[in-house]
Amino acid sequence: MFYLLYLLKDDFIIFNVFRYITFRSFGAGVTAFLISIILGKSFINYLARNQFKESIRTDGPPGHTVKSGTPTMGGAFIVIAIAISSFLWVNPLNESVWVALLFTFSYGLIGLIDDRLKIAKGKGMSAKVKFLLQIFLGTFFILLLLSEYSGFTMSLRVDEVAFYSYTSVIIPFFKQIVINLGWFYIPFAILVVVGSSNAVNLTDGLDGLAIGSISIATATYIIFAYLSGNFVFARYLQIPYIPGGGELAVFLASVGGACLGFLWYNSHPAQVFMGDVGSLSLGAAIGSVALIIKQEILLVLVGGIFVMEALSVIIQVVSFKMTGNRIFRMAPLHHHFELSGWSESKVVIRFWIISLVLALLALSTLKLR
Repeated sequence: MFYLLYLLKDDFIIFNVFRYITFRSFGAGVTAFLISIILGKSFINYLARNQFKESIRTDGPPGHTVKSGTPTMGGAFIVIAIAISSFLWVNPLNESVWVALLFTFSYGLIGLIDDRLKIAKGKGMSAKVKFLLQIFLGTFFILLLLSEYSGFTMSLRVDEVAFYSYTSVIIPFFKQIVINLGWFYIPFAILVVVGSSNAVNLTDGLDGLAIGSISIATATYIIFAYLSGNFVFARYLQIPYIPGGGELAVFLASVGGACLGFLWYNSHPAQVFMGDVGSLSLGAAIGSVALIIKQEILLVLVGGIFVMEALSVIIQVVSFKMTGNRIFRMAPLHHHFELSGWSESKVVIRFWIISLVLALLALSTLKLR
């Protein structure tokens, strides 16, 4: 709501800074970080007192047994920090931000219910039910997004000769390869959001791994969101210009700040785990922004670690069902490297390095066209 303070700029010129996305992004990131840090300790104590604790799988890496009893559902204070910071710093009249927030909160709610069932009954909702809920909510919000941009056209040419609809998908590294999916864009968009949320969920298996990787992906998309919302930069870089898209940089700054605050407590040895409430909501947040700013395919590169983790599970299951053999020592992929002799910290840091390299490669697509 601080955005509205710029209306007082005629009386107090200093309030003019609240118009700028860069200033509000910085404010949102710092605010979310501080809220996450401040809430974190009390929230962890609350979770521990009420026995909201993680049950470690018995067939997992032997070294993980010491993690049993660690408080879980810490992702709830990530979502709270994102909500408060976003409400304070984003432009409340920007509809795209509200769509991204709804994606985040709704998927977080699915994760929250699943976490509570695991703690109360020892078993969460079935994979089928969880998947169907994600598809249902994803479809609803994607239709909402398409109705918002129903009259939208974009052009990737400086001379504005060629125009493309919002259901078009652009291919990174290429100037003019654009595929209009038409109504097939809906299942494609569902795949992006549901896939990203579940991929983050699968990656959340080591202290700091998922939260550090999503922080890097978030920082990358902050840059893309800001550039997409700036007509001059978008035309020069030949990326889709999304009116109001720059405001998503403020939302993502809230996400990034909340993630860094959570990492304070989730770094090895973790004092708290995020649970499904955190992983599903964060995956939905980054996936929804990728849809809105028309950088869906780029998410495969930016979130390369999450893609690798998800593919390792798919490959392992298919291989075992078809041949009876396992490709990896254990899936997801991070457990394979643990059982290969890497320490937990080494796996996490090396995966972070890969995430950073992939983020830099993604940023290079702005010029390599």
